Amino acid sequence: MSGFSQFLAFACAARTGSFAGAARELGVTPSTVAKRIVRLEEQLGLKLFHRTTRQVTLTSDGESLYARCEKILADIDELETLAAGASGEPRGELRINVPITYGKRVVLPALAGLLLRYPGLTADVRLSDQFCDLIKDGIDAAIRISGLDDSRLASRQIGTQQLTLCASPDYLRRHGTPKHPSKLDGHGFILFRNPTSGRDRPVQFKLDGKTIDLHPPRSILLDDGEGMVEAACLGLGLTQVPDYMAEDALARGALVEVLAGFQPPPLPINVIWPGNRLMPPRVRAFIDALAPRLDATKVARA
Repeated sequence: MSGFSQFLAFACAARTGSFAGAARELGVTPSTVAKRIVRLEEQLGLKLFHRTTRQVTLTSDGESLYARCEKILADIDELETLAAGASGEPRGELRINVPITYGKRVVLPALAGLLLRYPGLTADVRLSDQFCDLIKDGIDAAIRISGLDDSRLASRQIGTQQLTLCASPDYLRRHGTPKHPSKLDGHGFILFRNPTSGRDRPVQFKLDGKTIDLHPPRSILLDDGEGMVEAACLGLGLTQVPDYMAEDALARGALVEVLAGFQPPPLPINVIWPGNRLMPPRVRAFIDALAPRLDATKVARA
């Protein structure tokens, strides 16, 4: 299979969007990747990429070939899993996509223990609050909040996320402490911009057994939960964040919880993975490493 390295270089470049990214993934130089792809294009008589100085994008022929390559590479990965045995020791590279703060506080500690336990295992961790396409991007597993809407994926719930509304004592002295969600007029809000949709995330409460979404005027809009906590500590307004993000500030008195009796129901936290193939030992070990940590600490992360 002398041309396999060329197809592999092509698939990696297609997934990462650059020859440099493919080179890092394959452990070769960018020029080696470029040469392999040029040879492949010459052999096939097709142009596979549109090239610029900053990135490469697939041509229509390239997209068709990449779709075929994805399936072949998945089949190879499954064959390796079968050869190792379903209960074999985790090895190879674990590719995961996790939200930024959740990744720092929950996933990395769990992953550290996993990597120390299994020396044949490495990890490629994508810290991002944007959703990715696991199949297209070659990701082994990802963390998602709430339900699963992709039939190609399987999931396992590993915890819950509870939202809490809070503000600094100084802000509450200046503006008063609301006693009911209907008494929020005149308050400033620190809101979160959803990185996938670009929209403001609503502030949620539970009233009369139902979850309601409010869209209050914002004082400041941020795309980072830790930044929202810091802005609240600075007295810029009320903010609603996963409780684990605010726990340190609440413990030291920099923030005060507001309207605790109206918290919305917790959302499930799921680990998801491609469901149309065998689960490699590295993915099973990753899932098993996460679940007991969340069960033991009973924290909700995002």
